[in-house]
Amino acid sequence: MQDPPNSTPEFRLGQRVHTSGNPTRIGTVKYVGTVESYSDTWIGIDWDNAEGKHDGSLNGARYFNAKSETSGSFVRPKNLSKGISFLEAIEKRYRSTSTKDEEDEMYVFSSSNKRVSIKLLGESELNDKLSRLEELSSVSLSFMGVGFPGVPGQISTTVPNIKQLDLSGNLLSEWKDVGIICEQLPSLKALNLSYNLMSLYKSELPLLKSIRILVLNNTGVDWEQVELLRLSLTAIEELHIMGNNISKFLPVSSSMVLGFDTLRLLNLEDNCIAEWSEIMKLSQLRCLEQLYLNKNCLSSLFYPDNGSQYYDSKVTDCKPFQNLRCLLLGDNNISDLASVDSLNLFPNLVEIRLSGNPITDTARGGVPRFVSIARLANIQILNGSEITSRERKDSEIRYVRLVVSRLHVSPEEIKQHPRFSELKNFYGIEDQKPLVGASDGPRAISSGFLSITLKCVGASMGEKEPLTKKLPATTTVGKLKFLCESFFKLKSMKLKLFFQEEGSPLPLLLDNDWSSLMDLGVDNDSVILVDEVTRFC
Repeated sequence: MQDPPNSTPEFRLGQRVHTSGNPTRIGTVKYVGTVESYSDTWIGIDWDNAEGKHDGSLNGARYFNAKSETSGSFVRPKNLSKGISFLEAIEKRYRSTSTKDEEDEMYVFSSSNKRVSIKLLGESELNDKLSRLEELSSVSLSFMGVGFPGVPGQISTTVPNIKQLDLSGNLLSEWKDVGIICEQLPSLKALNLSYNLMSLYKSELPLLKSIRILVLNNTGVDWEQVELLRLSLTAIEELHIMGNNISKFLPVSSSMVLGFDTLRLLNLEDNCIAEWSEIMKLSQLRCLEQLYLNKNCLSSLFYPDNGSQYYDSKVTDCKPFQNLRCLLLGDNNISDLASVDSLNLFPNLVEIRLSGNPITDTARGGVPRFVSIARLANIQILNGSEITSRERKDSEIRYVRLVVSRLHVSPEEIKQHPRFSELKNFYGIEDQKPLVGASDGPRAISSGFLSITLKCVGASMGEKEPLTKKLPATTTVGKLKFLCESFFKLKSMKLKLFFQEEGSPLPLLLDNDWSSLMDLGVDNDSVILVDEVTRFC
């Protein structure tokens, strides 16, 4: 492997750069020097979007190691930019005027097919307002090529009133540069540094007591860095650290994450957390109300009945996740009902997301929405949809009826339903498989038949009147498809069925041919939509 010099007058190893004229194509300098068979100096770049030509080797010689087989390339120094200063980006974004060529492109065609130039209504007034930089309170410099703060002291005199600052997708990598910018913005409340590849935290930041919201998505920041930043962010309320490959929490001075006394929202989506015991290290964050864990690798969760190592009454009076109200767990690997049931133990939890997990995917043996609602006693919002009082009542009655039918076959199954006895007694449901109709309340039907309305909704099915049929509750989805072919004379079509569940924003696709209507919670007087499978499905 070639030994590159540490730097040239323009570029150094580890520096963030973008293609000249295209600040959205960003990469990291991995090599500076000569390349065999080519003249002059070349810069080896590892591109963020992996759209390069090789892995850092060329013609059998390795010059650097790129993160993928196609993310590296060599570029002439003249074709790269090390970025512009913060204030240069402000000027470019808010004081630049359109060129004549750009204005010539703004036109429409008249009825006689002639070009008619257009001018945006209020454009001059808007530009005038934006050009008064001292009045700017919300600034977006996303993908503007910002690489350094600029002349010391000028930021505070030029844009003193910035409250919200978006610096996502720039060339910043040093925390000291971030500190220099923020220190000159005393009113700054929200800062977005996403898609800036941040270096390891090496020096102390100034006290950033005004910042309430910090977004560090896809910055390469790990939890150790977050712990160090905590000392400067004394008033932080929202922290977003998505897409940083975080798998563990390593608190500095104890087994639990402490401090962050004002933190209300923590966004850890799209990371690599696999063990719920890691999440429990966050359970003593006293003010935490919202925890986002979508798109991780969690397979189960629990809440300690007595707190065990997560709660010591001699040290703290704060129970685990004492104030947590919203927990998002979508697109993980949770597959057991015990994990769902443990959510009832969280003291103040009212919103949960479980969609995208095996436990909610009926095609993979998961349970339908009504079962989740019935098992979660205190949840008010499930998968982004509010649970109305009527939906809760209907879901709980259907759930009890489903469990009753199963207990006749497997009495020991009652251990798997901790809320069953409570709900059964509350609704006064007897052990003879009561069904609930739309208007006449509970009633027992020994025959086990359900009254189902079938509606054709397929585009090429033609207009067909809905049919109401009495079918055994044990009828499988596959059997019902076969019956629909006969009922509606649809022999040449491949069908798919949807359960129009009351309270659910979208009908439920019945994609498991072996599931019975009873298993799916289909009730008396339910509606089943009959559609056709198209080639695009």
